[in-house]
Parts: sequence; C-alpha cells; structure tokens
Amino acid sequence: MDLCLLQVHAHPDDEASKAAATAARYAAEGVRTVLVTCTGGEAGEILNPALDTPEVRANLPAVRMRELEEAVAALKYSATHLLGYRDSGMPGTEANADPRNFWNAPVEEATERLVRIIREERPQVIVAYSDDQETYPHPDHLRVHDIAILAFDAAGDPARFPDAGEPFAPLKLYYCGFTMRALKAAHAALLASGRESPYEEWLEKRKDTDHRFTTRIDVGGYLAARAQALAAHATQCPPDSFWFTLTPDEMREIYPWEEFIRARSRVPVPEGETETDLFHGIRG
Repeated sequence: MDLCLLQVHAHPDDEASKAAATAARYAAEGVRTVLVTCTGGEAGEILNPALDTPEVRANLPAVRMRELEEAVAALKYSATHLLGYRDSGMPGTEANADPRNFWNAPVEEATERLVRIIREERPQVIVAYSDDQETYPHPDHLRVHDIAILAFDAAGDPARFPDAGEPFAPLKLYYCGFTMRALKAAHAALLASGRESPYEEWLEKRKDTDHRFTTRIDVGGYLAARAQALAAHATQCPPDSFWFTLTPDEMREIYPWEEFIRARSRVPVPEGETETDLFHGIRG
C-alpha cells in the first residue's frame, strides 16, 4: 500500500512549528507527505527587526511564499497545495474584514477546495488543528479545524461535491498540538542549565489537556530538519526567537517526541495505550 500523510496548516510557518519533524520523519521513511497551506500569511507581523524593511513590507506575500518553499524543502514534503485564501488577521483588524480572507470565505467553498485535494492525493491520514484553541484562537486556525472535520467526512461521500474528483475516504484524522509535559520538560532543562526560559508564562496560562493526547511520534532524528524549516521563515522566526532556545540535540535528549490527538479513525486503534505510529492499523 502506498502511504500518504496530508497536513492542513493555516499560514506559511505553521508547517514548520507544528508536526514538522513528524512530516520529515515520514518523508524519510518513504511516505508521500502533502502540505495544504490555507492562506498566504499576508497579515503576519514581521517579527525579525533585521528584515523589517520597506522592501520586505512591500513584498511580504512573495517573501512569505519564498520562505514557505525553503521550509517545505527542509522537511522534504512531496507536494504542496495552496488553498488560495488571504490571511484573516485577528478580529477587529482590517485584514479580518477583507472578504477575500479564509475566515470570511463560505465554509462550503473552502471545504470543497480541501475535498478536491484529498481526492487527488488520497491520504490515509490527515493532520489538522484541535477543536480546543483557547491558547491562540486565530480565526484561520479555527477555520482549519472546521473544514478538516467537514472534508474528512465529505471526501468519501459521492453525494458531496460530485465535481471535485473521485470519492476517497481518509482513514484517520489527528490534531497536532503541544502537551504541557513537553513545555515543562523544555522549561526545566533551560532553568537547570542556568538559562532564562520563555515558557514560564505559557505554563501559567495554558490549560492542561495532556489527557487528550493519544499518539506520540519519536522524531529525535528529525528535529534538525524542523529547526531548519523554522529558520527558513526568517520574517517570523528571528535567530533569538524562543523556537531556538534549545538546540535540536538538546531537544532530542529532553523530549524527542511530537504528540497528537487522534480525533477520528475508521480502523481499529490501540485502546488504553499510547499510539506510536500515525499509520497504526493501516500498514499492510
């Protein structure tokens, strides 16, 4: 069986910060890895002062596309699809009122676009965002969740979107995210080494949802690819960013896993134990 993993992300850089090492691992194992980026990231702030120039600001959409291409190459994605919407920005902003943005697009239209990609690529496994996004309720992240759930069901239904390709039903849907235990491990390691930790405030504010996570993927050998992908997004991830407070080698010793919530499965799954493969129950 030819295996395929499809990840749905909101903006350029999300593919580097969420489940990135997992994508790199499966690519190295010969799995076809597919990225869907829903927006162009036009409303993103330039967080790197060295790149906050008139030229970059004037060409930010093109700059972010170049960064995306570099990150995709670092993670060795097999294919990239752009859903074609503008960045929705945060509520109350000018970008959020733009009728061309992802949040303002008809949900049925956005779902059909994703269904078309699913039917073309035929992934057994889809990774998207959780239903619980209290920590960072960006409209585009919320919408990724909405359409991923709808498309997971609709892609295999011949009565839904009949002009969007031959029906294909994915077998598993996961939510990517960060566990409290991972943040605590990084925080403790930084303090133990005498460094300041950027995670203290996060740990105080975050709700502990660790009990929801069902799946843990060992990505210790692919954390360098993740760091390379993050560095490619230079406008969003400056060298002094919290993303780089621990090196890939340090993270491999401290917490070499990415974790997921198994949201839906059409195949048997292990009950009462941690799953270690997104394709558990699928591999022939």
